[in-house]
Order: sequence, then C-alpha cells, then structure tokens
Amino acid sequence: MSWWDTDDDDEPEFDESDVRVRPSRRGSRPRTKTRPEHADAVPGTVLGVDRGRYSVLVDEDDDDERELTAARASELRRKSVVTGDHVDLVGETSGEPGTLARIVRVGERATLLRRSADDTDEVERVIVANADQMLIVVAAANPEPRIRLVDRYLVAAFDAGIQPLLVITKTDLADPDEFLANFSGLDLPVFRSSAERMPLDEITAALIGHRTVFVGHSGVGKSTLVNALVPEANRAIGQVNVVTGRGRHTSSSTISLRLRTAAGTGWVIDTPGVRSFGLGHVNPANILGAFTDLARIAEDCPRGCTHLPDAPDCAINEAVAAGELGETGRARLDSLQRLLTTFA
Repeated sequence: MSWWDTDDDDEPEFDESDVRVRPSRRGSRPRTKTRPEHADAVPGTVLGVDRGRYSVLVDEDDDDERELTAARASELRRKSVVTGDHVDLVGETSGEPGTLARIVRVGERATLLRRSADDTDEVERVIVANADQMLIVVAAANPEPRIRLVDRYLVAAFDAGIQPLLVITKTDLADPDEFLANFSGLDLPVFRSSAERMPLDEITAALIGHRTVFVGHSGVGKSTLVNALVPEANRAIGQVNVVTGRGRHTSSSTISLRLRTAAGTGWVIDTPGVRSFGLGHVNPANILGAFTDLARIAEDCPRGCTHLPDAPDCAINEAVAAGELGETGRARLDSLQRLLTTFA
C-alpha cells in the first residue's frame, strides 16, 4: 500500500477542544459601540477652555452653584467642545480643588460663531457657541477703523443668527461720523466711547439677559471695555505699535464672564483680538442678508441676480448709479461685491 493510501479505521478523530485559537494582542474583551447612558450626568455650561481642560459652571443661579474643571470623555474625541457649550458631566462634580469631572455629552447649539483663516480656507475655527449677540468693538483712530473688517463681522453674525451691536472707542482722537455713515442704513445699535466718557450704563443695559461675544481688532480697547464692565475680569491690556499702527494680542483665549447688575445679569464672552476674519465657512446666500439696506433694494432684482457689477438689471447697481444711495451706498455696494466676488 502506498504511503498516501489511508485506512479509514486509522484516521484520527477531532473535536472542538483540538482547535487552537491565537489570543488577540489587544486583549480578549470584545469591542462594543454601546455607550453608557449616564443618566446621572450633571448639566453645565462651558466658561472657558485651556489646554484640554474645561471650566464649567454647574447649577447656575442656584444655591449650589459651582465652577469645576473637566476633561473631555474619550467618546467625544472627534467632537469639539467650545466656550458656551451646554454639556453633561459625570465623575467628580463637586468642584473641590484638585478634582476633575468628565464631559460625556454636548447639547444642541442654538448658534455657532465661526471664522476661517481666510476666505479660501474651508476649515472653520469655532469661536463660541450659544451666543445671541455680538458686540463689535472698533476704534475711531489708533488703529484706524476698517470698514471691510466690520462688514465681515456683520456677515458672520448674520450667518450665525446673532444680533450685532457696535461700540466705537477713542472718539476723542477722531470724529467717527464719516466711518459710521457706512452703516447708517443698518439696524445696528451704536455706542460711542471716549477717554472722557465710556457709556457703561447704556452698554450694560443692552447686555443684560444676553450672552454677548465681544470681537474686535487688536488694540481697539476691547479688553479695557471688558474690565470696565466686569472689574474682576482683570483682562490684560496691550498698546498699539506706534510704527505699524497694529495692536498686540493680549487676550489669548475665549472666556465667559458674568456681568452682574441690580437690574439683572448677562454674560460677556471675551475673545482674542484678530486682524482678519475669514468667511470660508459662510453660505454665500447669507452674505447679502448682512447688508440689510441693500437687501431691501435687491427684492426688485431679477431671479438669480448675482449683484456683481456686470449683473443685468440689478436693482442695487441701478440705484447706486442713479445716486439714490449717495457715496455711502456706493461704498456699501463695493463691500458687498468684494465679498460676493470671493465666493463667485
């Protein structure tokens, strides 16, 4: 009989115990996507972020109100957590020194203010969540006010569904009327501030009951205004470079500060000063909406009108050409068309 011939009676028998299974290098515990429900999680609001640690206010306006430090849970590693977010926490939520809670959920965001590095960058930088007002701070001089930058703030606010306000500082150094004329057709509350008079009462009244994010070019006096409204904030104040006319960044992170008054409370959300405000994330259809004065005229434009200089039968172009909006209207149209061309 050849060596490959076999005798059925001599064949070995096998069962499950003879199977050898190589153990997983990552351990024998099976992976699962089932996450705990965290039914006992404590709700809170993020006040600030610093190197992966989050300051969170728990039980706001309650006898047990406290501020605690938290880290982001591993299941949220792909989800951003920003100042203003409403979150749920587990773990050590007493707020005692040296304790660390864990953020396990992020609530729905009513609003989200974002910017990009430039208009071609689709990667957005989230500034703050759940703000309902934006206070734009501009200096009448030193540094010179920039119409285009304010226009960008307004577009970002409109895109986010946030009400804009404007404070113009250093009015003792220059008359701001010519600059402000560029925004006279907008529903934009304006506050004027100088070294002799800072309208704190008027500004405070506009902030009560709101979460207001402060934005502005470096060196315009934003931190000075924040410190006047919230004295315990102690935000650093920088100087404007006499050679370049540019301010130095003094606020390095976004932080929420409580504004307390006899009439009520509000939240001041201070942000780092910026010299540019990219709109790469903005829906181009929302740009015209920020120019409310021109948007009303655009209702007479033909369907699909681009509102660019070569757009046929554009009601805005025709109104400006006829001199109906004056030089201010011409400047507003120029700002609008510059932004629209970026996304064309």
